[in-house]
Amino acid sequence: MNILITGIHGFVGSNLVLSLKERHVLYGVDIVAPKKEGVARTYSWEELEKVEGIDAIVHLAGKAHDTKNEALAETYFTINTGLTRKVFDFFVRSSAKKFIFFSSVKAAADFVVGDKLTEEVIPTPRGPYGESKIAAENYILEQLKIENGELKMHGKQVYILRPCMIHGPGNKGNLNLLYSVVKKGLPWPLGDFENRRSFTSVDNLCYVVNGLIEKEVPSGIYHMADDEALSTNELIREMCEVMGKKAHIWRMNKGLMKECAGLGTLLHLPLNLERLRKLTENYVVSNEKIKRALGIERMPVTAVEGLRKTIRSFTNCKF
Repeated sequence: MNILITGIHGFVGSNLVLSLKERHVLYGVDIVAPKKEGVARTYSWEELEKVEGIDAIVHLAGKAHDTKNEALAETYFTINTGLTRKVFDFFVRSSAKKFIFFSSVKAAADFVVGDKLTEEVIPTPRGPYGESKIAAENYILEQLKIENGELKMHGKQVYILRPCMIHGPGNKGNLNLLYSVVKKGLPWPLGDFENRRSFTSVDNLCYVVNGLIEKEVPSGIYHMADDEALSTNELIREMCEVMGKKAHIWRMNKGLMKECAGLGTLLHLPLNLERLRKLTENYVVSNEKIKRALGIERMPVTAVEGLRKTIRSFTNCKF
């Protein structure tokens, strides 16, 4: 198949190229267009309308979640919503039969109510990142029809993927920051909070994209996560084991830490109530729907295997 990938030079795009290049002809659209092994040609955004003969489109390009700079709300909507509209409109006019849009679980919910986040949740995003993603989703859904409970577009299939935190070699994100703290031997003071969080290995993500491209899967919204959820304490222990270090996890009293965080909110310190919530909350994402759609019982890579691969890649990075 001829596959067009937007944002092809990014972290996920680069991994998709490695995963797909042996069986498909790949084209890219990005803000930069250097030659890339496995990619026949990368187009600029101004050249999008010149792309022809495409069978499937994977829309990755977007503005990533930046918790340090939420002031750029307009930028989120310009890129995450506006660019998605442009690419989807091109898909509707093109010969492509499949469209995969990378949204985010943050489009569904900023925090999880109940045991797991499923596709049946009524979206309640908080902040411009999640709001811009759900706006993009809604634009796509407005173009589709519901027939017998399934989303339909005549002659075409449309998939909205909502992955939780994606990680893997080459990733720059929150796992890198936690790794840098652990590497310095600094203690983790929130060991008394036994939270559970879902992650998405980029290997599992590529496997799912392969499946959506090559199998007959019903159009729809699909959450993406590894099979197992892990606590932050388990994550730190895994990091230390890979590095050959002893884990320093302090079980400071929860009430005391909440009081410290409350004081941090008043004094604008790094540890505040919002950050404490983010660090200790449960955020477990169900992947049952996508596994049923692909006809599998388990993802090919376990959560621990994927995280260890990511952590080992950090040992070659400079912090």
